[in-house]
Amino acid sequence: MIIRVFTETDRAAVIELWQRCDLVVPWNDPNKDIDRKLKVGAELFLVGEREGRLVATAMGGYEGHRGWVNYLAVDPDLQRQGLARRMMEALEERLRTLGCPKINLQVRETNAAVLAFYEALGYRVDAAVSLGKRLESDQA
Repeated sequence: MIIRVFTETDRAAVIELWQRCDLVVPWNDPNKDIDRKLKVGAELFLVGEREGRLVATAMGGYEGHRGWVNYLAVDPDLQRQGLARRMMEALEERLRTLGCPKINLQVRETNAAVLAFYEALGYRVDAAVSLGKRLESDQA
């Protein structure tokens, strides 16, 4: 798998992959999420290609204090082959290069398989509560 930075020509394939991985929800418009990412830290929006086909994504963020991971996705037909691990390693290396001391991410507490994946990579549950406030609605 070749890992590289997202380009606009990847948009349709990225959204289709996110849909296949059940990452698209009504309150997050994937086109708007991509547009927002391209305005801030676009170099941390990674895609993985295999034989010219987009098969993985990872969207990272860093604001100078903590790194974040969103939209880690691997084609369902190619999961459990180490591709997600490779995407995370690539993103972690880029964040480390930027001086990022810690990475945070959010996983739905009911998603045991994904929690186990991140724990195998060394991530641990923080003694913190995740809060959120919507500043803009993506729903029509």
